[in-house]
Amino acid sequence: MEAKKKSLTSDFLHPTSVNEPRQFVLGVNYWPAAKAMYWWRDFDAAEVEADFGRMAASGLRTVRIFLLWEDFQPSPSRISSAALRHLVRLADIAAACGVLIMPTFFCGHMSGVNWLPGWMLAAGSGAGRFPVWSGGRRLTADIRNWYSDREAINAQRLQCREVASALAGHSAVWAYDLGNESSNCVIPPDRSAARQWLEVMVGEIKRNSGGCRVTLGMHAEDLEDDRRLWPQDAAAWCDFLCMHGYPFYLSWAGEFDVQALPFLGLLTRWLGGKPVLFEEFGAPSRPALHPYPGEEGLAGCKTHLWPEKSVAGYYRQALDMLCQAGMTGAMAWCYGDYHPNLWDRPPLKENPHERHFGLFRYDGSPKPAVQAFGEFANCLATGGGPKTDPDAGAWLQGEDWERYYDSPRTELPRLYEKYKMRMTST
Repeated sequence: MEAKKKSLTSDFLHPTSVNEPRQFVLGVNYWPAAKAMYWWRDFDAAEVEADFGRMAASGLRTVRIFLLWEDFQPSPSRISSAALRHLVRLADIAAACGVLIMPTFFCGHMSGVNWLPGWMLAAGSGAGRFPVWSGGRRLTADIRNWYSDREAINAQRLQCREVASALAGHSAVWAYDLGNESSNCVIPPDRSAARQWLEVMVGEIKRNSGGCRVTLGMHAEDLEDDRRLWPQDAAAWCDFLCMHGYPFYLSWAGEFDVQALPFLGLLTRWLGGKPVLFEEFGAPSRPALHPYPGEEGLAGCKTHLWPEKSVAGYYRQALDMLCQAGMTGAMAWCYGDYHPNLWDRPPLKENPHERHFGLFRYDGSPKPAVQAFGEFANCLATGGGPKTDPDAGAWLQGEDWERYYDSPRTELPRLYEKYKMRMTST
């Protein structure tokens, strides 16, 4: 089935909290500070309740959570009943706290590691860009292509069906996400396979959830390269699009270049013709709690650790710019710094900067960035805040979205320079 270009729609359904409607989604990506990616097998309802309460009090009412694949689906034909119970309990807690959730399937890629159940792996060199972690250890193996492997497709359909059915009609569920930066795990063999996969998975969720919204967690690298699943393809079946952006990972932007965020969002919206939620953005900060990283720890970081006040300023500037650019919302990466007890485990041992992205410190105390989000939320609630610029995408007039993927590595920096010139002139 061919994906067609859709004109930009204005019927994006913004989430509604227990108390009031919101016009801009303001949220956060969540792993518990004390458990990180290991939390589903050691689920603590009291911990979740405390965390969700902190987020709600700060104006962060939409929470993206991740269904770690091997914990939720230990075999192709079985979904863990314990994991489903924990998920329903989490949704109950969210509703009680006035928080909405966005469960993310097939996780998958997370924080520099690819986490997969053993049955999703095949014999191979394991020469992928990211290490594969399964069954509590790093493996030398290849990942089966879940866009074309029939058993993997049927297994994913089962996961979509069981999870959507378990949460069907739950007041805390806002939307579902079909994956987190999945092109870091596997790339579809071709666009046709990607489109068929989207049609099947979205249909499974829609049928079993009562028509809940569905999206796909795409990232900047899906715009830098042709990874055979374009925003145009996602838009054909998803209700809205998502984009993730971190300037310090981008060769064509400055490492703290906040303008790259609305640019990525506008480019995604132009390509796909659907509203865009900026689903991930943030920056790691220098820890204010012991232990402090020494030179050896800093040397292992893939980016700088910035002062907490600088990160707060970055967040506030980004929120203003994303709102002005017409994004439907913004979600911070991530809820909390991870506890030092986890620092010798994947992914934090290999990626020390990942320890410090939190809005909250590992003891639950808020960083200055929390105040920035709270002030922005209060501003929106009182009718203030930045107004959407109806001409935010005008600089793309005359460009050909159908030819973008002919040479994305050339087009992306060229278009970014054009965008910055437009911003300078206004």
